[in-house]
Amino acid sequence: MEIRELDAVRISTRQDIRSAATALKMAVEHRLGDFRIATCADLARADAMIDGDGQTLATTVFDWTDRANDRWWQLPRLALESPLAEACRYEGDTFWCNARGIRTLFPNPMMDRIDLSDFHHRSLAQAAIVVPVRMPFGVIGAVSMVPRDIRKLDLTEEFEQHGEALGVLCRSFLMSYARVVNQPTRLLSGSAALSKREVQCLRWAAVGKTDVEIGMIISRSRATIRFHIHNAAEKLNAVNRSQAVFKAAQLGYLSLAA
Repeated sequence: MEIRELDAVRISTRQDIRSAATALKMAVEHRLGDFRIATCADLARADAMIDGDGQTLATTVFDWTDRANDRWWQLPRLALESPLAEACRYEGDTFWCNARGIRTLFPNPMMDRIDLSDFHHRSLAQAAIVVPVRMPFGVIGAVSMVPRDIRKLDLTEEFEQHGEALGVLCRSFLMSYARVVNQPTRLLSGSAALSKREVQCLRWAAVGKTDVEIGMIISRSRATIRFHIHNAAEKLNAVNRSQAVFKAAQLGYLSLAA
């Protein structure tokens, strides 16, 4: 992969979106052949990605049509029901899948637990190469590459040869799109960051401990625990304890891993 190819898919302003999407399409077709691209900048919202003029990229660049069964971005259920979307929540690297399984670059036992029944109906694809994209504030996006030939079910060769390079290109495109289109609104107050004690209290609160219990664990009074959690909530612009935990997790102060 050449640097100029990577630069071509990066977006600096809204007016770059259309050309960057076109460059991504060309890069995918060069490596995979006759594949279509589906892009989503946030699986939780599943809004259609648009260019600088407000035109939907799926139809203007990525060759999806106006037919009802092609307009996947108008089906909110996909983000909840599709095994592709579910896999993106448990895997951070490029993978490929069909109704027989999900194949990752490195072993991931969680993939074996994903329900692949009625795969085509639930994912609107017979097979796909998928790039999960994790972004700030806990946002997960995804780029899927689907062969037009519905008889093509085995993507092993394409995945092994091009999976990692496509992952770099798709992440660069999607992350730069999100940076330009979605302006952050959830910043810490001023330049203040959470203190070690505030994070410690929030970590225990995140697993369901009360102020009294947290105080017993770290040998501090209940009033001190409430003081630290209140300060953390103010810094995070949170209106209550639950939102403070949520925002701290979004910003990486807390790990939600089991």
